[in-house]
Amino acid sequence: MSTKNQISGLVKLGNYINLFLNGKNENFTKDEEEFQSKLNRAEVENRWFSQENLRFCLKNWADLFTQENLENWISTYEISKNPKKVGLILAGNIPLVGLHDVLSVVFSNHIALIKLSSKDKVLLPFLLEKWEAFSAEKLQIEYVERLIENDAVIATGSNNTARYLEYYFKDKLSIIRKNRTSISVLKGDETNEDLQLLAKDIFKYFGLGCRNVTKLFIPEDFKLDRLFENFFEYSEIINHNSYANNYDYHKAILLLNQDVFWDNNFVMLKEETSLFSALSIIHFTRYKNISEVEKFIAENKDQIQCIVAQPELNLDSINFGEAQYPKLDDYADNVDTMKFLEVI
Repeated sequence: MSTKNQISGLVKLGNYINLFLNGKNENFTKDEEEFQSKLNRAEVENRWFSQENLRFCLKNWADLFTQENLENWISTYEISKNPKKVGLILAGNIPLVGLHDVLSVVFSNHIALIKLSSKDKVLLPFLLEKWEAFSAEKLQIEYVERLIENDAVIATGSNNTARYLEYYFKDKLSIIRKNRTSISVLKGDETNEDLQLLAKDIFKYFGLGCRNVTKLFIPEDFKLDRLFENFFEYSEIINHNSYANNYDYHKAILLLNQDVFWDNNFVMLKEETSLFSALSIIHFTRYKNISEVEKFIAENKDQIQCIVAQPELNLDSINFGEAQYPKLDDYADNVDTMKFLEVI
């Protein structure tokens, strides 16, 4: 398939998604009814895939699928003249989290051997089928249950899974991704709007993505009430059964352990040095000097995906509210997938 047709197909797919998202259920065409049925099925099979989050995810992808975005992304890489079989072991923590890997392999002119996550096996095949139809040429993709005859592998999983995968694929060229999370560093002079945007970085996708903020650094005199006041927009999150179960469980553990924590009935704040926090808990650390934060970042750089902060802190950060809007050239674990695919 030609790159030109691939790009054209994705642009049409983006338009198709936006048209669907802007439509009304009562006026759906048969095709749009099928699209909605896929979203319904995705939520049935994975309760974390709420309709709101599915549509948020689709909108983000659709907005990325412009001629300019795609051409600017792909033009900086060499397209392979010798297609290889690249195994993709996809995650399923948030909707369509594996789509970027599929795009990278296809645009590199390799063959994608896709092992779908059991948590996200409905929407991705549907969209890839649409992309193929809009491109008017067959995509070089295959769905597999096991990776046997592959030249390289890109896999995403937990730290425990990664150790197994590193051993299993020790003789293959590979990218094996492990657990990552994101942090935010506050100066103390953030506006209410900044903190409301931070809430999006924390609560979108229920906090399940590697780009979700789970750890805060705040000045010594920062009042925690400011966080709770500006997080209130997401108070409805507690009405989601799976999230509420996590909240109740982790609150019970904190109470049993007689830990000190702050609670607003839908999220808990705990003063804690560790980077990763349990779902429904946000860790925070108070700092005197920004050098303390810089030291933490340097020591944990292999576990941090994004840093959300004001630009003046010079932390190689992104702005508040941007964590859940990755661009095409934002790579998981900061490993350039397209560069990897150039050399296999």
